[in-house]
Amino acid sequence: MNRSDIIRLTEKFLIEDFEIDANLLKNENASLKEDIGLDSLDFVDIVVIIEKTFGFKPNPTELGKQKTLAAFYSYIEQNV
Repeated sequence: MNRSDIIRLTEKFLIEDFEIDANLLKNENASLKEDIGLDSLDFVDIVVIIEKTFGFKPNPTELGKQKTLAAFYSYIEQNV
């Protein structure tokens, strides 16, 4: 799976499951918390979605350390 697939699938679940405006996802330097609006409870759900979508169970602590969309995509890319 390449980075563009990861971005496409991640954007899909952020838009559909978390009702994030697609325009907010255009800037990979956007902050997951401040700009995108994800909170700690969202990350609990994201762990489950990542496991179903990408086939690995992310470490919640490590996942929570990802500050930007770019870092989030890279974290998934490194673990797929």
